Amino acid sequence: MTTTAASAATPAAPPHGLSRAQLHELYYYMRLTRSLEERLVNLYRQTKVIGGLFRSLGQEADSVGSAYALDRTRGDFLSPLIRNLGSMLVQGAQPLEILRQYMAKAESPTRGRELNIHYGDLDRGFIGQISHLGDMVPVMAGVALSFKMRKQPRVGLVYVGDGAMSTGAFHEGINFAAVQRLPMVIVCENNGYSFSTPMRKQTAVAQLVDKAAAYGIPGVRADGNDVLAVYGATKPAVELARNGGGCTLIELVTYRRKGHAEHDNQSYVPAGEIEAWEAKDPIDRCIRDFTAAGWATAGELADIDARIASLLDEAVGACENEPMPEAMSALDGVLADPARTELEWYRRIDG
Repeated sequence: MTTTAASAATPAAPPHGLSRAQLHELYYYMRLTRSLEERLVNLYRQTKVIGGLFRSLGQEADSVGSAYALDRTRGDFLSPLIRNLGSMLVQGAQPLEILRQYMAKAESPTRGRELNIHYGDLDRGFIGQISHLGDMVPVMAGVALSFKMRKQPRVGLVYVGDGAMSTGAFHEGINFAAVQRLPMVIVCENNGYSFSTPMRKQTAVAQLVDKAAAYGIPGVRADGNDVLAVYGATKPAVELARNGGGCTLIELVTYRRKGHAEHDNQSYVPAGEIEAWEAKDPIDRCIRDFTAAGWATAGELADIDARIASLLDEAVGACENEPMPEAMSALDGVLADPARTELEWYRRIDG
């Protein structure tokens, strides 16, 4: 059979049933995640960020590819960790509210009571995280149990790091999810370090996915720096959970190219390790793979970059000089609604 020049130049169909437009969305969310964090670094260095700044540099494909496998229209939920900004953006979080959170503005989702991405939105399907490693696994198991008891075709996805898999809460949560066959997916981002402790010093297994067998559930391992591999591993696990097949553990092999937080100088990292992983950058890989396959042109990706830059310019400009919360607002919703009134009464009788 003779292949014509025209047919040879026809791009192959995108994998996993994705459309060309969906591939562009995957790129959009990864680029948005990185660009938003870069803006936050600039604000941090200007002392406009309150508290720590936590980057997901090099891990954007993990969050975006896995969250994209969920179905918001069916009420799927996720529980992010501090490096899962990308998953929250996929679920509908907006750059403006992220910026307000990091700067503790009065109009932030938590009104300055919490920082960075420690907040949730039940309407958009993400739960506010806590910092205790592993603890969100039993929390999401409870959410997934409610889906099962109500016979709702919904799925819960929870993120953990390699360090969290060494905690008691993780083991209790995954065991409960496995025994109850809950509609749940556990995504472990194996990024090499728990704070400053390398994986080899906290577990005896060579691969974290091997732990799935101990609970009698499927385990999948994928390249966390390839957004299509991440999506391809997560989507079947989501559908298995939705159709009554129970929980799956997914290990995404990636790397944390920044320290635990922006102030961490990574002095514990061996020489050359960061540079080696920089060559595997997930966004560079996405650009290379998409353009080589004909799924996107350089011009289309440049247009996405320009759209993101404009969006972030507008968001930073809108909130950079917004006011901080009023001091008295700290009382709202803490004890009872009359708390502020009572404090004013005490002030009057004292003065």
